[in-house]
Amino acid sequence: MAAVTDVQRLQARVEELERWVYGSGGPRGSRKVADGLVKVQVALGNIASKRERVKILYKKIEDLIKYLDPEYIDRISIPDASKLQFILAEEQFILSQIALLEQVEALVPMLDSAHIKDGKSLHYLIQALVLTLTCHQTMLLSKQFVQWDELLCQLEAAKQVKPAEE
Repeated sequence: MAAVTDVQRLQARVEELERWVYGSGGPRGSRKVADGLVKVQVALGNIASKRERVKILYKKIEDLIKYLDPEYIDRISIPDASKLQFILAEEQFILSQIALLEQVEALVPMLDSAHIKDGKSLHYLIQALVLTLTCHQTMLLSKQFVQWDELLCQLEAAKQVKPAEE
């Protein structure tokens, strides 16, 4: 029922836009906006054809659009033979990526398992993982502090052993 209402709303919106663009008579009506746009385009074309500087500007805009195309740089800077050599040089990497993608694809059915769909099991697994990582980081920090303490004690002992200069 809701889908029908949405479709009807969209159809009404399209009809409203058509009336706005073409006029009250629809596509076969006065076409006031469309006709106005055509008149503006013709007027701009007439102005552009009479002025040499505008013609040059239009040509430069076309060139600029061509130069801004992302593939343009590749076409002029890298010959096809070099592209082929690059692909062949990366063949082993591409094949390894394909193998990895096939492994991932084989594991996708596991995402549909009941354990994954059950949010509690996954939540407990994430909590355990976070706790394990936190403990590991704490252990590493503790080891680092012990090493710094030992180094500091050695430096302090070495400073006390030096004879005092008079």
